[in-house]
Amino acid sequence: MSISLQKGQKISLTKESSALNKVIIGLGWDQIEQKAAGFSFFSKKPANIDCDASALLLQGGEIKDKSDVVYFGNLKHKSKSVEHMGDNLTGAGEGDDEQILVELSKVPEIYDKIVLVVNIYKALDRNQHFGMIKNAFIRFVDVNTKKELCKYNLTDDYSGKTAMIFGELYRHNGEWKFSAIGQGTNDPGLSEIIKSYS
Repeated sequence: MSISLQKGQKISLTKESSALNKVIIGLGWDQIEQKAAGFSFFSKKPANIDCDASALLLQGGEIKDKSDVVYFGNLKHKSKSVEHMGDNLTGAGEGDDEQILVELSKVPEIYDKIVLVVNIYKALDRNQHFGMIKNAFIRFVDVNTKKELCKYNLTDDYSGKTAMIFGELYRHNGEWKFSAIGQGTNDPGLSEIIKSYS
């Protein structure tokens, strides 16, 4: 049975599933219905909120090279251990909106942490923020057994926040663990998130 995590909780993924090697990290969200200001046939429909998930591979808590950022512009890490499964532009529909595949045994030892972040594309230009998003979650699925290991539903009010640190996958004493973070930030884009880890 999948474990439901609360903000700040940590879980050992490899303890839950000792043969765990490949995991799908699914991230999902829904857009809250936005009403156009002042109804008329000429009212401009608000733009869809385009959330982008990324995985940041850290060495000693830092990003050492821009190739260590896996996102829609760099879908596969050079080690072939982390792969972004493609961009979803609207977050519409049930289930995962974006997925990141991690092959744990292939993650080079130099990386101690993989930070999972989501930012709103062109958030400032479009005047969008995470207060316009609901049902946001991150979950881990064992690729081999198709079993959901854990899920973290983000329930805080993130009004005004343009990016989100969903959680961290990290190595500790030979185990792979996940920490549910759910921290909103005011970074306007991915490059600013990257700078905060440089």
